[in-house]
Amino acid sequence: MTADAGRTADSEGRGRTRRVRWAAGGAVVLALVLAGVAAFASARGDGESGVPAADSADAGFARDMAVHHQQAVEMSFIVRDRTDDEDVRRLAYDIANTQANQRGMLLGWLDLWELPKVAPGGAGPMAWMGGGDGHGDHAAGHGGGGGAGLMPGMAAKGELKRLGALRGQEAEVFFLQLMTDHHKGGVSMAEACASRCAVPVEKRLARGMVEGQQSELELMRDMLAARGAKPRT
Repeated sequence: MTADAGRTADSEGRGRTRRVRWAAGGAVVLALVLAGVAAFASARGDGESGVPAADSADAGFARDMAVHHQQAVEMSFIVRDRTDDEDVRRLAYDIANTQANQRGMLLGWLDLWELPKVAPGGAGPMAWMGGGDGHGDHAAGHGGGGGAGLMPGMAAKGELKRLGALRGQEAEVFFLQLMTDHHKGGVSMAEACASRCAVPVEKRLARGMVEGQQSELELMRDMLAARGAKPRT
């Protein structure tokens, strides 16, 4: 086999693997969304319907984590266009794939519950976590980033713009730092749902998020160290 033919075969193989992974991920999303229907009966909520209330932790987590995940997907796609490093691109692909699928579950549950995708009564993000200030009692001290109106660990618009302007190792390091902050914030949110949410399938998803993102935090710490850098916080 020639070198060009080998590269072509390898590229086609990776393409098939990615298509299989996306298909498998979609099947998982469908299965868990359907499981959310069955979970109605065991959910604390508004009377006999078994549907979580609009201001419940279940609904608040679904709304806020869907937004939080969307930014992680956005950052992952940005860095995949800014570096040729296979390790970083693979991590970005995994994060985008996983969090896009989870976001679909969260939004699917809100649709099934017929609940709004924005907080009722003008409540700010993280109000479901308590604290009374719209940011919750877990919001501070978990990851960097954030800022006015942002959830824990989320990057500001200026940081996303900067990431899109970098290339090579500079882009890799900044992405890993931003995503480290993002995951720390996501872990604190998921831990809060695991202790406060009532719908069993959502609690299981939250616990899975904690485990998965903590594993990726360890990986990103090592990837930063390999590039002579450290997390920002």
